[in-house]
Amino acid sequence: MTKKQKFPYLLGSKWTAQQKVDGWRHFQVVNRKNQGKWVYAEMVAACDPKVRFWINAKLLQDNSQWQAGWQTLQQIEELEDDVS
Repeated sequence: MTKKQKFPYLLGSKWTAQQKVDGWRHFQVVNRKNQGKWVYAEMVAACDPKVRFWINAKLLQDNSQWQAGWQTLQQIEELEDDVS
């Protein structure tokens, strides 16, 4: 029996940060790595490929920090209004 892969659709997925990271909000996953029970995603800014960092993929499930897909500023503000 094969073990189910965690975060199978991670590679190539697009994300919007709720707070700017190095001046950017829109990122794409360009790489992934498994380390023990943890899965990490390498994020690259959509508008500046020099801005890249590794993040624990579990953090992408936290809607207060990340939203799946690329959201417009208006959509981000609407989400913030819904939370408050």
